[in-house]
Amino acid sequence: MLTRRHFIQTSVAMFSAPVAMTALPRSGAAQSQWSAWDARVTPAGYDPATTNPWGLHSRFLPVRVEANSGLRPGDIHVDAVARYLYHIEEGGTAMRYGVAIARGNLYEPGTYDIRRKARWPKWTPTADMIRRDPGLYSEFADGVPGGPANPLGSRALYLFVGNRDTYLRIHGTPYPRSIGGRASSGCVRMVMPHINDLYEEVSTGATAYLYPAESYLTAAS
Repeated sequence: MLTRRHFIQTSVAMFSAPVAMTALPRSGAAQSQWSAWDARVTPAGYDPATTNPWGLHSRFLPVRVEANSGLRPGDIHVDAVARYLYHIEEGGTAMRYGVAIARGNLYEPGTYDIRRKARWPKWTPTADMIRRDPGLYSEFADGVPGGPANPLGSRALYLFVGNRDTYLRIHGTPYPRSIGGRASSGCVRMVMPHINDLYEEVSTGATAYLYPAESYLTAAS
């Protein structure tokens, strides 16, 4: 387990340009709408370091920070206490983003493999979600097609343990004001333009470390 002293110290360097990467193939007529949806959820003149029509606290805007040695480039670390996600880069730096985590005991710390990526994914509530709150989720049991109002937003990274899909995701959200809080049914939420940037940098096969929300920290805020 990583502690506060082990991980990252902040830096004021600007956000780096994303590296182009092939998205997971997806069929269906909706694919033709992806570019239009991306434009719809991205503010005009978007600059990740300064654009903030969502009213986020400034600490939740993307920033490059200095990473301690020994962390593998490409991996993701989620500090559930500070509500930060770090994507480790080559050269001893990381990109830091603000996130929301799951409410109550639905947050599941652990070590996960990112086995799949998707643009504008379909969302289907899990059986547990439907059992917990049938009035809220039952009508969506067959799934919700991708789109700007979809609960998974514009991009999703799928978290696995071995070959088992945990149904946990790191994903965009149509509720950006939830960033910094505890809001989801298990997943890690990001502002859609932020996860669009992150998505281009993350490779399948990377590891995502989700740290406990109570007693341990992975970063110095």
